[in-house]
Amino acid sequence: MIKKILVVDDEKDFLELLSYRLAASDYMISIADNGSKAFIKAKEEKPDLILMDVKMPVEDGVSACRRLKEDSRTRNIPVIIISAFPNPEVKTKLLDMGVKDYITKPYNDNELLEKIRNLTR
Repeated sequence: MIKKILVVDDEKDFLELLSYRLAASDYMISIADNGSKAFIKAKEEKPDLILMDVKMPVEDGVSACRRLKEDSRTRNIPVIIISAFPNPEVKTKLLDMGVKDYITKPYNDNELLEKIRNLTR
């Protein structure tokens, strides 16, 4: 069964590149460019995994993760944060919320794909 991944980032080039790499690995991709859109899509589409940036306009990744984890319809969707900003306090806060991993950009494609495979089994 094909797994669906919601990719959330405000950088269009990053969204396109990561979406292409995931689609090439046989994942169905949905995208959002901020946390508010991600929350709506997660409720509607029920993805198997969410990959999300932290710093985004409208609603950042921390706020979006909080809403995802508080809502009974989305709380069990695994979330991996992919961020260019290695902030230990934000990382700890997100992991305490239930985020499965916090990966710093640039990341290793093979390691990311392995983490995705493990969380979408």
